[in-house]
Amino acid sequence: MEVHKTEYRPKRIILMRHAESQGNLDNAVYTITPDYKIPLTQQGLDQARLAGDSLRRVVSETGSNPHNWGVYFYVSPYERTRSTLREIGRSFSKNRVIGVREECRIREQDLGNFQVGERMKVIQETRDRYGRFFYRFPEGESVADVYDRVSSFLDTIWRDIDMKRLHRDPSQDLNLIILTHGLTLRVFLMKWFKWTAEQFESLKNPGNCEFRVMQLGDGGDYSLAIHHTEEELRQWGLSPEMIADQQWRATAKRGDCIEKCSWYLDAFFDHLADSDDSVANGDDKCQIPD
Repeated sequence: MEVHKTEYRPKRIILMRHAESQGNLDNAVYTITPDYKIPLTQQGLDQARLAGDSLRRVVSETGSNPHNWGVYFYVSPYERTRSTLREIGRSFSKNRVIGVREECRIREQDLGNFQVGERMKVIQETRDRYGRFFYRFPEGESVADVYDRVSSFLDTIWRDIDMKRLHRDPSQDLNLIILTHGLTLRVFLMKWFKWTAEQFESLKNPGNCEFRVMQLGDGGDYSLAIHHTEEELRQWGLSPEMIADQQWRATAKRGDCIEKCSWYLDAFFDHLADSDDSVANGDDKCQIPD
């Protein structure tokens, strides 16, 4: 099925983690500097400039429309993400940048305010015992809390697309680039692809300035498997089942994924009868005993 430009959907949604920050080098920084104020290192600034070149190659040198494209940025309000975007911006001319929006809902998970080293060590050990997705940091958030605000952000993206706020030219390839944080990036993918809390636990954090490209397939669905290799997906922590789903999405018709999400169907309904006839004949494994 051909994807019509009049639908105004992005050709790509690219998620990028910020460049190296002072906090990535030394956790002690969090004890004296608010998380949102932590700056990039010099190496981080260099990383961001190189990442800008890589992003430009992805959006300009692939696809059927290499000369007519634009980028729209969403950026976390933290200093390290904003600085990353400034350096990335050196790779794009003004006529390629459709717009940029600072978006508080894609900020880093809140781990509390000034983070005392010894106390945080105990807290993180408790989190690992409790479960990373549901554990809520004292004075902070759980991953589940991040999931809720990312879900709200996704609603905004679709509303912006539907109201044609992100496009100036319907014939132009639109690329959304989201500058965020490692955990928030993983939560975004979890929400988009309907991964479970258990599947989230297996995902690995991207490195600084690494990005994930969700590309629109011929059938109208988005997939990581169009731009990225199976080996990359495996290295990121996707299970064989999740990888197979990404490969299927690369050509799947938009909307079919609701019926094809096997990890939900198989997890809850694998014990049920295959047909109503089986139930009528008493073959259902889930009958209530007399």
